[in-house]
This record gives sequence, C-alpha cells and structure tokens, in this order.
Amino acid sequence: MNRNMKPMAAALAGAVALAVAAPGAATANPCNPCAPKSRNPCAAKNPCAAAAAVDPKLITRPKGTKLYTGNPAELRKEGERLWNDTKLSTNGMSCNTCHQNNGAFNASFAQPYPHKVAMVQEKAGLKTIRMDEMVQICMVVPMAAKPLPWDSRELAALTAYTAQVQKDFQRAAKNPCAAK
Repeated sequence: MNRNMKPMAAALAGAVALAVAAPGAATANPCNPCAPKSRNPCAAKNPCAAAAAVDPKLITRPKGTKLYTGNPAELRKEGERLWNDTKLSTNGMSCNTCHQNNGAFNASFAQPYPHKVAMVQEKAGLKTIRMDEMVQICMVVPMAAKPLPWDSRELAALTAYTAQVQKDFQRAAKNPCAAK
C-alpha cells in the first residue's frame, strides 16, 4: 500500500468499526442522548447520565409474573407505534428519540438477552438484564416515566418490537455495508 492510501484505509477502517458498533448512529443521531459521555456531544443534556440511581425492584421482573402473550405480528406492529410515542414519557421522549436508525445502541445489544448492559449496572446495580427489563429501565431513566405493568400488552408489544430492532441491528452489525 502506498503512503497516500494509508490515511484513507485508516479512515475507512474507523468508519467500518463505528458502523459495526452502532450502525447509523453517527449520522442519524449525533447526540446519542443515552450514549456514554465520552461519545456524546450533548452530554449536558444526557437524560441517562443525569438520572439518579434506579431501584432495581422497579425494573426486575417479579418471580411468577405471567407476561402478556398475543399474536407476535400484531404485538410488533403495536410495539413500533409505541416505540415512536412520546406520550409514554413525562419528558417528550420516545424510544425512537435515542434509538433512531440504531442510535445509542452499544455493540452488546447484538448479544442474546439476558446480558450485561453498562447503563443498567451503573443505574440499578444489576449484572444482567432481560429484554423486557431493558424496556422498563428505558421507561424509568431516559423517558422519566413509571415502568409499564409487567402483564401489560404495552410491555409485551414494546418487547416484541425491540426484539425485531435487535434482529435488524444484528444484521447491520454483520454487514455494515448493507445498512440503510
């Protein structure tokens, strides 16, 4: 490789690494409101960083809970609507505020749940979290709302849609050139 191509190759490698870590995040959501302060140009407005500690009981599914079940396609469709609904929050945010075009997802989002999530460990002291519990901490921390009832259709719908978003994120992480 000649010396003129080295800077271009390094820049391309950095762009690919960024796309794999959070496809679309750099261009679609430059503030990444829930990203760590070191990667967040809007750190002063970061609702995740500003929030106080969360009582783990608020976001941990109680033993014996019977989660709502329904038609998976209908739940995903309703979940997509809720994903964009600012009325779920007390501060005008929606799930899409942070996660538009896969923004504010760390590479760990591609891992099967339950898994470790830095924000959850920092805010609630939990080592691992299930997907429905992740929906709950997002309700409580960035969206400044109460957690959804564990047996609610809304929680089931948001969890079903989040699972679809995760599959799309996994595909984009495997093939960043095919990302939107």
